[in-house]
Amino acid sequence: MPTTPRLFVSADLSAGRAVALDEEQSNYLLRVLRLGAGGEVRLFNGRDGEWNAALSAAGKKAEVTPVAQLRVQPPPARSALTLLFAPVKKDQTDLIVEKAAELGAVRVVPVLTQRTQTRTVRLDRFRKIALEAAEQTERLDLPEIADVATLDAALAALPAGTAVIFCDEAGDEAVAPWGGESGRAGPMRAALESLKGRDAAILIGPEGGFTAEERAFLRGRAGTCAVSLGPRILRAETAAIAAMALWQAVCGDWG
Repeated sequence: MPTTPRLFVSADLSAGRAVALDEEQSNYLLRVLRLGAGGEVRLFNGRDGEWNAALSAAGKKAEVTPVAQLRVQPPPARSALTLLFAPVKKDQTDLIVEKAAELGAVRVVPVLTQRTQTRTVRLDRFRKIALEAAEQTERLDLPEIADVATLDAALAALPAGTAVIFCDEAGDEAVAPWGGESGRAGPMRAALESLKGRDAAILIGPEGGFTAEERAFLRGRAGTCAVSLGPRILRAETAAIAAMALWQAVCGDWG
């Protein structure tokens, strides 16, 4: 099973109903893997579970025909995770998107903050990265990749009742490095214990952190919880991965 190629398709999946693959998928099966007629493929579309399928036609665009359902589509998670993050350098941003898909985020939102350095993002690239991560990690759905938004707009667009987990590495002392120790947020794990069963959005800031104005806004916003990821200042991509992993361990499907 693990060696059988696995592809996401947008078409409906049912036994005997042929599915046309796009040119890239066809090239992968026919020229990279060199599959012939009858070759096995696994398909999923985010709606109909996972299907075992057979290569039924070859050409510039191949066709595969679902044979038997391997897994039914599970119901939506009782707690959905959204990742809000300020884009950083290209490779690090790509890593954040990839790991968000691997770690089960249902929605990924690039956010513009006052210190965000990278303000142009390629959503088509993000979607391809997320799709490939879902294919490789046995997900039965794809995370939504939302358009880039300002901090205010991204928070306003969250579903009602979503708890915002604000990763805040700073203290409140204006003249001390990283704000000193006064006013620092409490440990993330302790905060998560009270958020079990709720949809959540993890908010990761840019290199250099949030400004004092943004921190005041976030700390004063209803439903937003400031948390710490420990005594070390983490890079943005490390913070995103650590926070999502901790959420999955306490509130998500790792339990």
